[in-house]
Amino acid sequence: MQKLPIGIQSFKKIRETQCIYIDKTKEALSIVSHYSYAFLSRPRRFGKSLFLDTLSELFACNKELFTGLYIYDKWDWSQKYPVIKISWDGNLRSIEDIEQTALDMLRFNQEKLDINCENSTNSSSCFRELIQKTYKKYNQKVVILIDEYDKPILDNLDQIEISKEIREYIKGFYSIIKGSDEFIRFAFLTGVSKFSKASIFSGLNMLTDISLDEEYGNICGYTQNDIDTRFQSYLKDVDMQRFKRYYDGYNFLKDDIYNPFDTLQFIAKKFKYKNYWFETGTPTFLIKLIKQNHYFLPKLSNLVVDEKLLSSFDIENLDLEVILYQAGYLTIDKVIEDEYLGSISYKLRLPNQEVEKSFNSYIIDTLLKQSTDKLIFQKNIYMALLRGEVDSFVENLKAIFASIPYNNYANNKINTYEGFYASVVYIYLQSLGLKIIGEDVTNRGRIDLSVIIDEKVYIIEFKVIDDDQNVALEQIKEKKYYEKYQSFEAYLVGINFNKNDKNICSYSWEKL
Repeated sequence: MQKLPIGIQSFKKIRETQCIYIDKTKEALSIVSHYSYAFLSRPRRFGKSLFLDTLSELFACNKELFTGLYIYDKWDWSQKYPVIKISWDGNLRSIEDIEQTALDMLRFNQEKLDINCENSTNSSSCFRELIQKTYKKYNQKVVILIDEYDKPILDNLDQIEISKEIREYIKGFYSIIKGSDEFIRFAFLTGVSKFSKASIFSGLNMLTDISLDEEYGNICGYTQNDIDTRFQSYLKDVDMQRFKRYYDGYNFLKDDIYNPFDTLQFIAKKFKYKNYWFETGTPTFLIKLIKQNHYFLPKLSNLVVDEKLLSSFDIENLDLEVILYQAGYLTIDKVIEDEYLGSISYKLRLPNQEVEKSFNSYIIDTLLKQSTDKLIFQKNIYMALLRGEVDSFVENLKAIFASIPYNNYANNKINTYEGFYASVVYIYLQSLGLKIIGEDVTNRGRIDLSVIIDEKVYIIEFKVIDDDQNVALEQIKEKKYYEKYQSFEAYLVGINFNKNDKNICSYSWEKL
């Protein structure tokens, strides 16, 4: 069996050590043939750096590395181009850190290309000089490859003023590319986010964004065919349906994609189902956004956004849905075309069980600070729903709300919002990997939560009230929400919260 390329982002190392390499050179050939300036957005640890390095070796004409690959007999190996590679590594927490890192990267490229820049203290000037002198020295246009172009900004979203300052700095740095067009053969940028043209990309308006082009939908990650062929010998004793549910499910308008980092770690760790990708880092500012904006978390299970939203990221107006999609916590489920309006929108979903369970458990731990009792609550809730024991289900919900620290309610009014209570219930249920529909649409209105487990469906409505009236259940019955689920064993559950007690004050339920 071939070796696994665990932790290797060098195309040359993978090929020389005969590791498994999923051939992406067909996409590479298409991009460099059709575009002079291109941009690709994908979540972290999805193979962007490896693809960028593949391009680097291609333009350097290291032909022997491409033996047996799609591009081998289709590329002009006689035409070699000098390559400038930029990657934002390290701890980038101030404008001084960014400037020093930029100068270090440029110094590395100078040494590699045998170029000496006279202006070695100003990164933008040095970058311009490096491009021009490289072109002159090699008598050939330059290729520029920038990996994780947005990392300096994303690393500082918890300190917005510094993040805005860094945005202006790297906007000026990248604008050097546009001003050097006559010296450039090809430029390719990768990142997690796509900032709006009014911000960081205003100086790079010639870039073509290929992130949602169907032709490049499989450019990063592993397809089912890759798993069934290249990894078959590694996974022969694995329950493939379970493996698929846990790590597959990302979609960028072509095939469903397995997370490559998860796949390799799963094999290396002897088939242990762990949240490998998720545990590599979750930004804490997400929790801050959820809490500050009273975000209704059940929306995440039934979310539709327009095309513009997916391609826009604004530091000064952070949108949770955009962040979650671009960071990989949501993915595309379905494209919705409105022929009458001539518009396109996207239905989003959580990609797989890893994200469903780990993201919601993370919220429980950090937003509700309930990591100690979480596993007990999760087990009790799951068993109660599986057995149709609604009273036990609700009693566990009461215990959950009773255990939320008092300071979670300090200096805010989240206890007066129905959405807060629905969100808490939602994240516990979602962390169990159950099928949940938030704001479930019927012909008579919207159900707060529909929860499906085996052949059972729980239709749940929440109300925040001042007395003990069972208004939640009455709404379910009055609007006949259950008619949508006539083939299921249906449980109608109305739960009423008291905003003063910050807990369930009454509930009622019926089984159909």
